[in-house]
Amino acid sequence: MNEIARIAAQPAYSEIARKTLERRPALFIDGEWVASSGDALIPVHDPSTGKQIASVVDASVEDVDRAVAAARRAFDDGRWSGLSPYQRERAIHGLADLIEAHIPELAELESIDNGKPRASSEGYDLPRSVSTLRYMAGWATRLTGETLDPANFPSGAVHAYIRREPIGVCAQIVPWNYPLMMAVQKIAPALAAGCTMVLKPAEQTPLTALRLADLVAEAGIPAGVVNIITGYGETAGDRMVRHPDVDKIGFTGSTDVGKIISRAATDTLKRVTLELGGKSPVIVLPDVDIGQAAAGAARSIFSNAGQVCIAGSRLFAHRDVFDRLLEAVAENAGRLKVGPSLAPETTMGPLVSSEQRERVLGYIESGRKEGASVLVGGDAPTTDGGWFVNPTVLVDVKPQMRVVREEIFGPVLAAQRFDDLDEVAKAANDTPYGLSASIWTRDLSAMHRLAAKLKSGMVWGNCTSAADSSMPFGGVKQSGLGREGGRAGIEAYTELKTVGIML
Repeated sequence: MNEIARIAAQPAYSEIARKTLERRPALFIDGEWVASSGDALIPVHDPSTGKQIASVVDASVEDVDRAVAAARRAFDDGRWSGLSPYQRERAIHGLADLIEAHIPELAELESIDNGKPRASSEGYDLPRSVSTLRYMAGWATRLTGETLDPANFPSGAVHAYIRREPIGVCAQIVPWNYPLMMAVQKIAPALAAGCTMVLKPAEQTPLTALRLADLVAEAGIPAGVVNIITGYGETAGDRMVRHPDVDKIGFTGSTDVGKIISRAATDTLKRVTLELGGKSPVIVLPDVDIGQAAAGAARSIFSNAGQVCIAGSRLFAHRDVFDRLLEAVAENAGRLKVGPSLAPETTMGPLVSSEQRERVLGYIESGRKEGASVLVGGDAPTTDGGWFVNPTVLVDVKPQMRVVREEIFGPVLAAQRFDDLDEVAKAANDTPYGLSASIWTRDLSAMHRLAAKLKSGMVWGNCTSAADSSMPFGGVKQSGLGREGGRAGIEAYTELKTVGIML
């Protein structure tokens, strides 16, 4: 397994990145950088070194109230929702242009902040953010209502129509695994629909969201429409979701926190979209190309160091190909270059925090104690700093083991055998989650039959994800409520209004 000691230390940060790291801690409220009402700060660390690199504001309840008040004024006076859809579309495209122009800078910040390889930030996260903004910008001019003929009145007696109107002020809380991409995934549909918002990045990874605030202002989006604050979920986040002037909550994160938010939202019956955890199955039938399936399975669990809600953390391989497939998966794991995020050769970076590292290592040890065998990995590289875990594959696992049932959110794969489609469908569905699943086979009939049996919000064939801005993204069971992306994603930021006029 790769050792960090063989890989160069984290390269020096660029001058432009250092300027962001050294900026005075502040909150972006009502179009301005403002000081907090208190003096508490949150330390920000580079996961590749474990060292503190910056500090950001720990927003108080009073700070949240200021941000929500700014968003409420901006919504109520129509400075954004009152613009023509074409004007909103142009402004959103302008923000996309600015992000695209700053991709190298933002990618570096994202990798410093989160630990993911710079190639991943620059090659996937940032381009996806740009494409999401451009896709949702188009919806600003395509959101339409409908007319209808009432069923209980004579023809022509009543003219009735349905309007889609922006939902109002949104509280948006994003996770640490894809910080900027998830922020954009929340902001883009809300802007297109005509909403205003307060956005809080995860306290572990606030840097790109703060830089995004600068670009929002530069794009000419009116003051108060997008407010970005930093703070802990237990304080700032809690106030955001309970605030009486918030109409809609968008949250991506753990299922446990999602349940807390859902309960809090019921007091005022806020609209809620929750994109939560997963324990996604990768199902490999016996007729596959072993090399392609193994590469896909490895990519699904080891990308972003396994810190992905749709990571294929459970591998179900047909008994006839199990040994050959697992050997190939292990070979893929062994080729990964584990190392610091800015090193050009790195293909898998560290975990986001020391707590996450200990959590993942704890799950691996739990698997061992319950009888699982470690085929590859199972440990942490020797290093002077940083929060690394080697890519790990566990075999001889049983359905009741914690590594099979609980979301680990790290580079740990649990592999099991199966004999027929009914058996594997039952095993794949034996989880409280239902976010994503993938099926690998040349038999399209079998693929469709199995896809119909899986209790999952998304099913992918011969890949582990083909998610796109145009597609609804979300899960069933304890993997969430509602969808992001596509028509469903923007309609989630609207309310229906029925108008009937007696003629």
